Amino acid sequence: MLDAQALAKQRDAELFELLWSLPAGSAQRDAVCEVLVRRYEFLVRACVRRYQGSPEPAEDLMQAGYLGLVKAINNFDPQLGTSVRAYAQPCISGEIKKHFRDKRWQMHVERPTQELMLMMRDARAELSQELGRLPLDSELARAAGLSAEELGEAEGAELAFRLRSLDAPVAADGEAEPLGELIGAEDPGIEHALDMEALWEHWAELPERQQRILAMRFYGNMTQLEIGQRLGISQMHVSRLLAGSLSQLRRRMLGGDAAPEEE
Repeated sequence: MLDAQALAKQRDAELFELLWSLPAGSAQRDAVCEVLVRRYEFLVRACVRRYQGSPEPAEDLMQAGYLGLVKAINNFDPQLGTSVRAYAQPCISGEIKKHFRDKRWQMHVERPTQELMLMMRDARAELSQELGRLPLDSELARAAGLSAEELGEAEGAELAFRLRSLDAPVAADGEAEPLGELIGAEDPGIEHALDMEALWEHWAELPERQQRILAMRFYGNMTQLEIGQRLGISQMHVSRLLAGSLSQLRRRMLGGDAAPEEE
């Protein structure tokens, strides 16, 4: 049996040479691995320290980091490189990130809803194997003993647990369609925003007084009478200026020539 103190005095190259010579799962190999883990556990602490502000418990992150370190030690080949640290650090960081990806909820979900999601997952796995296809919502709800409302909550919780690609296929009316095709809709404000952007490109072409009148009418919500009183002109004159300004802007947005200057 190898002595732990004697192993601790050996250099990395000697330890890895010994590690590779021992059969996997043997007590001697585990002893060598433990020495190397203790020697490089500072890398785990360094990687976990980056996530100090995370709501995830540090103990869980340390455990994930140690798993990455053990994998790195078992896979490190001294013939391909001499820096254990350079090889192990990304392995440790990778396992910590994988922990966040697989274990951490993307948003807060109540415990009862989490339990509904787990019931739905179990039922889906069993039904998929039994039917040879993804079950319908009605089949899934019946197998899991959930109402339609509870099934909806469970599916929502699953989306919160792990982000899904918009290209992921989703069963809809018996056919699989990309998730992105089934959610969202065109924003009715998009056309308005585009129109406003086009309008502002020609806003400066208007005389200053016409700009002021348009601003008072459409941004200040003032009536034509109030605008006329403010500027000392008649309501009819305000009306003509408004119509002329809007007509000029409309022509410019459609690619036409500008209207004549203000009278």
